[in-house]
Amino acid sequence: MTIDAKSVHQLILKHLMSLFMMGLLLTLSFSTASAANSLPAQSTGRASEAKQVAFGKAMRELWEDHITWTRLFLVSAAANLPDQGPATERLLQNQVDIGNAIKPYYGDAAGEKLTSLLKVHITTAAELVAAAKSNDTDKMQDANKRWIANADEIAAFLSTANPKNWPGADMKQMMHDHLNLTTAEVQARLRGDWRADIAAYDKVHEQILHMADMLTSGIIEQFPNQFK
Repeated sequence: MTIDAKSVHQLILKHLMSLFMMGLLLTLSFSTASAANSLPAQSTGRASEAKQVAFGKAMRELWEDHITWTRLFLVSAAANLPDQGPATERLLQNQVDIGNAIKPYYGDAAGEKLTSLLKVHITTAAELVAAAKSNDTDKMQDANKRWIANADEIAAFLSTANPKNWPGADMKQMMHDHLNLTTAEVQARLRGDWRADIAAYDKVHEQILHMADMLTSGIIEQFPNQFK
């Protein structure tokens, strides 16, 4: 049987087309399988990121409540307003909320301990404000000394819980910055320097967000499995 050149050419083209289609199908199958296999990882990554963002937002809200209700207490105490009692109660509740926020990671006892330390932080600050209002230097010095000691105790507590991510020196500096900025706010409010009072609060706000973010990143680094 004689096969002409045209027939040979057609057979070759047909064979090449078959090979091309087989390669295309294999490529599509591999791409589909790869995409399917990567979907769980991508989904897990997005879920983890969402958990971290939500946790950071919640931590910021807690510490913003801390400085907001501290300020409202200060305004009430400075002017002897009738809402001082309820403002104080709400401020103390915030310390409970902060303690509760760490319980899933460090346990109930640690959460209660942090709440207790933070309540002393608040009540001692209230003593300091009262002493400053009455110009009682001895009481001011005593309250300030105990306030600083309490801040150091809070710093030590945090550093012990998470030494790798919350070094003692960093935690101590963070707490002292908070005290110093709050003191500037109290002083400006009591002397009636409203612009300085507002400027001081802005600095308090900026610092507390930094503090909240430090705590957030430390917990996420220490307990990564809880954010997957």
